[in-house]
Amino acid sequence: MGEQASAAPEKAAKGVKGTRGAGGAGASAGKGAGGSGDAGASGGAAGSGGKRAAAKKTGAAKPVKKAVAAKPAKKAVAAKPAKKAVVAKPAKKAAAAKSAKSVEKADAAKPAKPVKKTAAKPESRTALVRRARRINRELAEVYPYAHPELDFENPFQLLVATVLSAQTTDLRVNQTTPALFAKYPTPEDLAVANPEDVEELIRPTGFFRAKTKSIMGLAAALRDEFGGEVPGRLEDLVKLPGVGRKTAFVVMGNAFGRPGITVDTHFGRLVRRWKWTEETDPDKVEKAVGELFPKSDWTMLSHRVIFHGRRICHARKPACGACPIAPLCPAYGEGETDPEKAKKLLKYEKGGFPGQRLKPPQSYLDAGGIPAPPLGATAPPATGE
Repeated sequence: MGEQASAAPEKAAKGVKGTRGAGGAGASAGKGAGGSGDAGASGGAAGSGGKRAAAKKTGAAKPVKKAVAAKPAKKAVAAKPAKKAVVAKPAKKAAAAKSAKSVEKADAAKPAKPVKKTAAKPESRTALVRRARRINRELAEVYPYAHPELDFENPFQLLVATVLSAQTTDLRVNQTTPALFAKYPTPEDLAVANPEDVEELIRPTGFFRAKTKSIMGLAAALRDEFGGEVPGRLEDLVKLPGVGRKTAFVVMGNAFGRPGITVDTHFGRLVRRWKWTEETDPDKVEKAVGELFPKSDWTMLSHRVIFHGRRICHARKPACGACPIAPLCPAYGEGETDPEKAKKLLKYEKGGFPGQRLKPPQSYLDAGGIPAPPLGATAPPATGE
């Protein structure tokens, strides 16, 4: 088609030239005939006729020019494949996005695979013993002045005070026993006392009727079976009214220097937090913990653990951020971990507050401990640390 269109203009151009030549010849012939008007006119007519004929032919060739104007090449240029490709790019992206979304939907439709938590390896027996003994060493450095927090001057006073400490604090017992021991200093005196008088004296400790029966009963047993003396053997002590293994070990360890583990509420709570045992029964706790330590450590271990439970590792809000054995504690984080906030939770000598005893050991006072006030007295101001 392109070749035929280009040949048409060439023929049209030749026709125009030939016509113009004939017209020119006519005109020149007219002039050459002596200026005859007819001949000139005829020549001019011929020339003009040639021009009209050429014009007509040129007009006939106009559609060919239109065809040339609508060149296929230009159309092809107008419809550039490159532009189409550029326009098609977003379509490819959209298609890719759709495919990605479809994959996401497919993944969402699939049930999520459960995340496998790598369970901590169970602690070996050897590792448990090492960790437990290290905790004991750390506590020994923190509480070198640890001691039984019941005021006493002899085994009888310690025995009675320990029985009275059930379901109450050592502080309240220490504030109550001075008047009791002043009136009934020996087992013989207490055994023959008026129960109502004893009840009134020990009322602040709670459960005063049951406790009156227990301390008067053990006083009578000491008088009748042991000559008024407190026995130093476990099997004899547990036979006394109101005396269990816990009380017996307190007396044996602190009045007679014989090893014993005291499992009170603080001790049981901490050894379970430290994963020394999962037992809750005091006798089973005593046995499980006793197997982790040599007997020579039992008494002081009890004091250190109880000290720590009262001062830092509290039942409801442990001061984890102020705990010296935090790196060894599996329960770290159960309490306040911010050091400044944890410091405000410290009690007794660690926080500058009065301790449990009215007459504490000198080592406790040297460490900054403050004696507890007598019953009804105002506590001394806290010094803090």
